[in-house]
Amino acid sequence: MRDTRESRLLLVLLVAVAFALITVDIRGGADSPLSGARNAAAALLGPVENRVSGAVQPVADTVRTLRESGTSGDHIRALEQQNALLKQQVSSSDLAQSRTTELSRLLGEAGTGQYTIEAAQVVAIGAAQGFSWTVTIDVGSHQGIQRDMTVINGDGLVGRVTTVGPDTSTVLLATDPEFGVGTRLEGSGEIGFATGQGNGPLRVALLNPQAQVKAGDRMVTFGSQSERPFVPGVPVGTVTRVENTPGQLTRTVLVKPFVSFTTLDLVGVVVQPPATDPRYALLPTKTTAH
Repeated sequence: MRDTRESRLLLVLLVAVAFALITVDIRGGADSPLSGARNAAAALLGPVENRVSGAVQPVADTVRTLRESGTSGDHIRALEQQNALLKQQVSSSDLAQSRTTELSRLLGEAGTGQYTIEAAQVVAIGAAQGFSWTVTIDVGSHQGIQRDMTVINGDGLVGRVTTVGPDTSTVLLATDPEFGVGTRLEGSGEIGFATGQGNGPLRVALLNPQAQVKAGDRMVTFGSQSERPFVPGVPVGTVTRVENTPGQLTRTVLVKPFVSFTTLDLVGVVVQPPATDPRYALLPTKTTAH
């Protein structure tokens, strides 16, 4: 084709038509209403296409980029959704694994102490019946739970049952200022009485003011008459400080509980006490420093 006025007009016309067709085609995608016309035009304008390709190609490249960009965006969004789902599945798997481990430790504690327990899950926390340090567990009278039963977990003493409903119960935690439990010092067997201090350590008054005690010594529950509300031998905590109280009838020590009360999940209610006092059998094995 010679470079005449008519040929230049034809070229402009073809470029304009190309713009129009590409715009409609990109909006329609695979279901474009121009798919049939596009095929017919390809056959009809094939001989001319080579001559106008230099002008049309930049436009086609732009449209192709936009199309691929949209596809990539959808793909990215799909990958993000899959990633979120995988994270959720991993989180659920981690939670299940954590609970399996916790339950295993709880059952191990009960087995060593020869306690018959009813396993439960903490379902609520907060004030109840005027107590400030309580949790609600998902077992009640239908599962054989009664008031003043000992509550433990895989680490040691959690608290005692205070109120019982058909399928839930309230547990007063050992950290509550109204909580009290008899204790026995490992080794010497010195008897004391522990009370809660909220976020602070337990305060234990040893009945013997001359008791030999030091930081690092450990305590277990002494046990109650008829094992209610406390069974014997449940780990309580480790002495962190011995207070200087000269002239007092008791000796006071501060004890860090074995149980982490801010992360409670699975617990066990002791529904039947052991036949014999396990004494210190449930205390964790001491590691030897190297």
